[in-house]
Amino acid sequence: MNMVVCVKRVPDTSESEVHIDGSGKGIDTSRLSFGINECDNYAVEEAIQKKEALGGNVTVISLGDKQSDEVIRMALAKGGDDAIRLEDEAFAGSDAVAVAKALAAAVKDVEWDIVFTGALTDDDGYAAVPVALGEILGVPFATYVKKLEVMDDGKKVKVGRELEGGLMEMVEMTTPCVLGIQTGINEPRYASFKGIKQAARKEITIKSASDLGLDASDCGEAGSWAALEQFTPPVVGEMAEILEGEPDETAGKLAGILKEKGLV
Repeated sequence: MNMVVCVKRVPDTSESEVHIDGSGKGIDTSRLSFGINECDNYAVEEAIQKKEALGGNVTVISLGDKQSDEVIRMALAKGGDDAIRLEDEAFAGSDAVAVAKALAAAVKDVEWDIVFTGALTDDDGYAAVPVALGEILGVPFATYVKKLEVMDDGKKVKVGRELEGGLMEMVEMTTPCVLGIQTGINEPRYASFKGIKQAARKEITIKSASDLGLDASDCGEAGSWAALEQFTPPVVGEMAEILEGEPDETAGKLAGILKEKGLV
């Protein structure tokens, strides 16, 4: 079974104070550390486990500049076989749909049965790439996948999708397919020293938009459904007013406030 796993290099903001940069469209990353997106790390592990159990090949794909080689090589060190990095100024400003277009174009040049992505990214949290990727490729897809069983010699998969309230939705689908992996599906391994040394010698194929057969209308803001205008910090408002009393009484008070503010 051949698999593709898509990874992204993201800043770690979990214990750092975040500031908007001078452009107003990004954050100041000068004091932030970077690493693989958390969900993507689980996706890498799931792809490698399936390769170990069923045989096949794992291709790692990332969209980003040369600094993304760090997370690509870590995925290779854990058991990935081949790597592709998508780099082009034309990709700047891409939303989830435009990113999915680029990934889909790269995936089409690879022999694959399953494409793994993270269910969402730590930086924007849109959770849209796996859905858009499956739609563009025209194959079945599922996201927030927390269980995966391969059946019928790789022709079908049974996945468990994490829902609200601790519920799990079980779905069967045919391959090829796209799966957005949720954290907790497995226990990601650490790369061995031997794996790191081997990964350092592996070639990472660099592809531009033109290499993928994409034109300007497919990339960046032109190929996006949403454009980032500006980041602004949350506005600090007044404290909430707590309405006390019986339901009929508080409902009347609430209606009066809404009417006073011109909301009804």
